[in-house]
Amino acid sequence: MARRSLVAGCGSYLPARVMTNAELAKTVDTTDEWIVQRTGIRERRIAAEGEYTSDLAVKAADAALSMAGMVADEIDLIVCATSTPDETFPATATRIQTQLGMTRGAAFDVQAVCSGFVYGLAVADNFIRAGQANTALVIGAETFSRILDWQDRSTCVLFGDGAGAVVLQGVESNGGSKARGVLSTHIYSDGRHHDALYVDGGPSTTGTAGHLRMDGREVFRHAVVRMAEAIDTALEANGLTPGDIDWLVPHQANLRIIEAMARRLNLPSDRVVVTVDRHANTSAASIPLALCQAVHDKRIQQGDLILMEAMGGGFTWGSALLRW
Repeated sequence: MARRSLVAGCGSYLPARVMTNAELAKTVDTTDEWIVQRTGIRERRIAAEGEYTSDLAVKAADAALSMAGMVADEIDLIVCATSTPDETFPATATRIQTQLGMTRGAAFDVQAVCSGFVYGLAVADNFIRAGQANTALVIGAETFSRILDWQDRSTCVLFGDGAGAVVLQGVESNGGSKARGVLSTHIYSDGRHHDALYVDGGPSTTGTAGHLRMDGREVFRHAVVRMAEAIDTALEANGLTPGDIDWLVPHQANLRIIEAMARRLNLPSDRVVVTVDRHANTSAASIPLALCQAVHDKRIQQGDLILMEAMGGGFTWGSALLRW
């Protein structure tokens, strides 16, 4: 027997304001057709004035705890994946901790941009496997609208705001790929590709938050290769094949990349969870948002094998296999 992290609940939250491609086309030189053709995005959500990353995260966390039938003080650990924290410090996770009413355990942020949720899942899963925590709340939450250059049509059309969360609970498992819970996580980075996707500001450099800058073609090229490698590693580590996968829940950056990953796995489109058309790229929030949608609409059923994969600035990338 060994300890394994079982997903006890999931939750999500999207800001009320919807920004369509048509609305964007009024302020930058673009069209709905151009955006949809190249990215698959039709609309995105934008956080309201005074609505912070922690606010989005708390609402997603509350929903996840409710599904798990748990209260905040039963949680040992909060790991919040975000690139858009409320403040430079303290960690946004500690603000979430306070708002939830959790007065025990530990709370901290991880920053791996769009790979953040996979990184956060890896951190929490390892805490549980090591016996340092029994219950963990893993959150991906972003307000990317705050770091976009709204005059840069190549980037401002791509991103949105939102949050998703899962509650992990340590259970004794006989192991193996048939047992429920997190089977394995695999995370990577290569800092040589900094200039392909970064924010041109920070406390130590400019003293400002800065704006997102991206070489889209370079990111696309690396994403297809790196995520494919991470998928292969996850399957090999568990003695599985692409045919064993029930659901692909990918990072929602670009429909073309998602379709490329599905083709590589020979997965039909109805086995791929896609939210990029309505959410755009919500960075660390995109995987848990997509996961929660498929759970709540009952596509994902107990016992299903779920593959998650992502790539983000850094470059960072990773994959995770989960038996629901």
